[in-house]
Amino acid sequence: MAMENEGDNGHLLLGRASTVPSITYNNYQRRRKPLSKTKSTPPRVYRQGSFSREIGHAAAETYLITWLSFKLLSYLGLGYRWITRFLGLALYAMLLMPGFLQVSYYYFFSPLVRRSVVYGDQPRNRLDLYLPAKIDSPKPVVAFVTGGAWIIGYKAWGSLLGKQLSEHDIIVACIDYRNFPQGTIGDMVEDVSQGISFVCSSIADYGGDTNRIYLMGQSAGAHISSCALMKQAIKESRGETVSWSTSQIKAYFGLSGGYNLPNLVDHFNNRGLHRSIFLSIMEGEESLQNFSPEIMVQDKSSKTAVNLLPHIILFHGTSDSSIPSDSSKTFVDTLHGVGAQAELILYEGKTHTDLFLQDPLRGGKDDLFDYIVAYIHANDKEALAKDAMAPPRRRLVPEILLKLARRISPF
Repeated sequence: MAMENEGDNGHLLLGRASTVPSITYNNYQRRRKPLSKTKSTPPRVYRQGSFSREIGHAAAETYLITWLSFKLLSYLGLGYRWITRFLGLALYAMLLMPGFLQVSYYYFFSPLVRRSVVYGDQPRNRLDLYLPAKIDSPKPVVAFVTGGAWIIGYKAWGSLLGKQLSEHDIIVACIDYRNFPQGTIGDMVEDVSQGISFVCSSIADYGGDTNRIYLMGQSAGAHISSCALMKQAIKESRGETVSWSTSQIKAYFGLSGGYNLPNLVDHFNNRGLHRSIFLSIMEGEESLQNFSPEIMVQDKSSKTAVNLLPHIILFHGTSDSSIPSDSSKTFVDTLHGVGAQAELILYEGKTHTDLFLQDPLRGGKDDLFDYIVAYIHANDKEALAKDAMAPPRRRLVPEILLKLARRISPF
């Protein structure tokens, strides 16, 4: 299969937000330079550039998303199975459109979103930042890697998560990365690792607390980010020069991920991600073990690296047909076997998209979201008290549409 040049379409993501909301700090020292004491005043908020610039940016983002969708179809083929899946995906998106439109408006027009911050030199080495409305002290940070079957992943997919976590005073950095065929798994892991490095070294400039950085991935993003974490631990254990350290990550959250690729090849093939395409993404069958965290941690040479891993928490729905929940269960069992700190939280009857889309769009109580926020704020009594007083999250999609979307979801 011919590969595209890595630079193709990279120009689509060169636009950057021109303005970021100014931040008020109450007499604390930033990581790089001290700030003089000033009177505490409400943060000043500015719109990000002109309206025409925002429309242009929205058009470029829409073009990219459309291009990614057609690129996916070109590699999967236009057989009966994929035509029906594509139609199912289109109907699924239409049913959830009331929520998507609201989140899209926030993404493109909120002054609290800093889009396409450059973190590297490769195409799509960009990340989006979601900032709390007021930063009067260093805030915890979640570096998030979204899914997309290694083919259609995109940083904007994390906008709902970014919006809701930032409303609880948590900064979110959604890291973009090259997808196949623009890159293969090695490129994806390299991109994500570089994005994490940027967060660790520069997030203080945006009001983030460098001592409270959490790494999170969803679906394929959980696989890629866990690979980046494990490979970084191996480098550190060997004494290699690194640009960030696993010790800077307080905890790892893996949502609906797959961590043992050899065990998933047949499953993905039966689901429509054909073996030949999947092996091309993963750089051949001989590389599957090299990009399987569950296998990597069992290597005797990785014993020291395992001791460097942060606390690992995996979440999975028991009715997930895209990636079976056993993927998370066996990984946690393996981590326990090698002495790593890990735990598994299963959600009975939840599907691949319930935890990441339908439940957050439903508003109100969300067990997964509430757990993550409580974990991050565990040692911050003031933040916990504020969380307890926060109003229920607003419903973005009527329940009947959510139920219909769940029934026809192609995932």
